[in-house]
Order: sequence, then structure tokens, then C-alpha cells
Amino acid sequence: MKNYIAYYRVSTKKQGNSGLGLEAQEASVTNFVNGHGKLLATYCEVESGKRADRPELAKALSHARRSRAVLIVAKLDRLSRNLAFLSALMESSVEFVAVDNPHANRLTVHILAAIAEHEAKATSIRTKEALAAAKARGTLLGSNRIGHWAGREHLRQAGQRNATKAAAIVNRAKRIGIYSDLVPLIKELKDQGISLQAIACKLNELGHSTRRNKPWGHVQVMRILRA
Repeated sequence: MKNYIAYYRVSTKKQGNSGLGLEAQEASVTNFVNGHGKLLATYCEVESGKRADRPELAKALSHARRSRAVLIVAKLDRLSRNLAFLSALMESSVEFVAVDNPHANRLTVHILAAIAEHEAKATSIRTKEALAAAKARGTLLGSNRIGHWAGREHLRQAGQRNATKAAAIVNRAKRIGIYSDLVPLIKELKDQGISLQAIACKLNELGHSTRRNKPWGHVQVMRILRA
């Protein structure tokens, strides 16, 4: 007799609260487990197709791995286009079974993951092309639509501030990562009392260039020290 950990997925919070879709998944899993083993726990994910993180899936996989249980899903075809699910399943090395496709194996999952990745890229390309065509026709998109921010200008400004902060954090991380080998040298020269411009000249003499393949200047050195 095997132990099972069930993983259910509903697309919206409304579905999760109402049980739409969830009850059918629970019924199929219960019918399958009866006579095959014991259902130890259930995990339900309420998420949209755009979300990459799956906290409940991570919990289900950890529980299954810890208990040496089988992860069971009601419908593999419903999750077969969910690249995040398939990738997590492949990396976990957890045994799994799908009620609607009980003969699926790890090879099946690999194939489905490859197809899901291809479809995701194709969808992204089609969406970008459609938006570009609409923009070329003069269509205003997203927040550029007339009246979109009417009465909500403070939200636009807050979003802009948050975006600026996020961009600064990303740029800082990039600088640290790209120049990680040079940071100790730059700090050492700075501690010796050498000017920023002299440090830049030293880096140029050693054959180093910036990430834009330009010579170093005092401004670039200052940014590294401030990162």
C-alpha cells in the first residue's frame, strides 16, 4: 500500500472559495487512492497562469519526499502546459501519478515540459507581435489609454517611484556581479588614499574595461564603491 500526497490547482481565489473545479479534483483523487493506499495530506494552489512561484507545490513535494509518498494530481492534461509545475516535478525526483493518465512517467513529463516551454515562447512572440501591430495603428495600450489614471494619479506616481527603486536595486546587483573580481582591488586602492581618477587609470593600465567596453573613468569607479 502506497502513501499519497495530493496536489490540487484552481486558477482563481473565487474558484478556491466556491469549490468549482476543486471538488471534481478531490473526487477523482479519492476514488483513485481508495484501494491503492492512503492519502496523507492535500495541498491546494490558488494561482494564475502567470505566476512562476508555486508555494503549495513546493510544500507538497517536500512532504512527499520526506514521507516517501507519491505525489498525485487529478488531471495531468490540466497541468501539462504549466512549465513551472513540470520543472519542479522533474527536479524533485518525487514519484508521481496522474489520475487521468496513470501510465505517465518521467519521460512523459520531460516531453510535456519541452512542449510547454515551446508554447510559452510562441505565445509570448504572438502577444508581442499583436501589441506592436496595435501600437503601429495608433492604439494606446495599457496605462497610456486616455483616462486610465483619472482620479488615480497618486497610484501612477507611486508605481513610478517603486519602479525606479526596483531598477536601482537591479542595476546595483548587476554592477556587483559583473565587477566582483575588481571590487577588492578598487577598495584596496581607495583605502590607500588613491584618487578615483588614479584608480580608473590603474584599471585601464591593467587592461580592464567597463561592461560597455569603454575605458574607466572616475564616475564608474565611484559607482562601484557606492554599490
